[in-house]
Amino acid sequence: MKKYCILALFCCLSYLAAAQSPVEKGLESINRTSAEAYIGFLAHDELQGREAGYHGSKIAAQYIASLLQAMGIQPVGDSYFQPFEAYRRERQKRGKLEVHPDSITLFKREVHQKLSMTNILGMIPGKNTSEYAIVGAHFDHLGIDPALEGDQIYNGADDNASGVSAVLQIARAFITSGKQPERNIIFAFWDGEEKGLLGSRYFVQTCPFISQIKGYLNFDMIGRNNKPQQPMHVVYFYTEANPTFEKWLKEDIKKYNLQLEPDYRPWDNPIGGSDNGPFAKAGVPIIWYHTDGHPDYHQPSDHADKLNWEKIVEITKASFLNAWNLANEKIKLYFQ
Repeated sequence: MKKYCILALFCCLSYLAAAQSPVEKGLESINRTSAEAYIGFLAHDELQGREAGYHGSKIAAQYIASLLQAMGIQPVGDSYFQPFEAYRRERQKRGKLEVHPDSITLFKREVHQKLSMTNILGMIPGKNTSEYAIVGAHFDHLGIDPALEGDQIYNGADDNASGVSAVLQIARAFITSGKQPERNIIFAFWDGEEKGLLGSRYFVQTCPFISQIKGYLNFDMIGRNNKPQQPMHVVYFYTEANPTFEKWLKEDIKKYNLQLEPDYRPWDNPIGGSDNGPFAKAGVPIIWYHTDGHPDYHQPSDHADKLNWEKIVEITKASFLNAWNLANEKIKLYFQ
């Protein structure tokens, strides 16, 4: 009798697993343990604050690429790495790093600085290979300041290891779903954001299919509570011309019982703030998850033990559903 009960239970569980939809399978794969592992590595002292162009950032890039490979996410082109260089005048002359070829040509005529960086790009090919959705976050931070007394490492747990963890879990969730998306979906990890959105700017200015990108989903700082009375508060920026983006989140929160309190902020021209900017300037509709500033922003005290792990997981689940819609929905998205 016991044998038959076990067999019946096994059959029941197998039926329930089979009855799950692809999106539900993906959603179920998102968890706190993975968020802690990804953020714990990226925000560790050994990565020396992940300053763009320096040793810690290069380790972070290799780590992210190896995770994409292990998941079964293929590279965009022949490699996961999209190397690029930024230039500016020598340090006695004020000026910011630039990636535009015209600026680089001018800088090369005089004494100049050069910084080598790399974006990390992975992709799941869609059924329609002429359309794209992109999910991205910057992985660099501020590095080390040896002149500081006390803690000298800017670990950047919230800014932006938290965002990187979301993109990694979303990538794995798409694989776990077992379903090929309708359009190509790229998982992007930008270098040089803290030095002027360099990685995303380089990608946009060199992208041969920029007009075929149907939407860009951005993460920058998704793990803190600047409103103690609202621990699940999150700011949800989106291109105002696409109110469908707000509709998606409201429906998904209700359908999947997500514990979030979004502050919906439609933005007519969302060109500032983070890596959404270069995409918005190119006319690509954007969504940006952000949990606002806090006292540890751009401080050595931005540590993992201050993160709201439940909120990171809930935001990751909600944004996976956004990404699922961007990659699969057959709707009209309005460019700027």
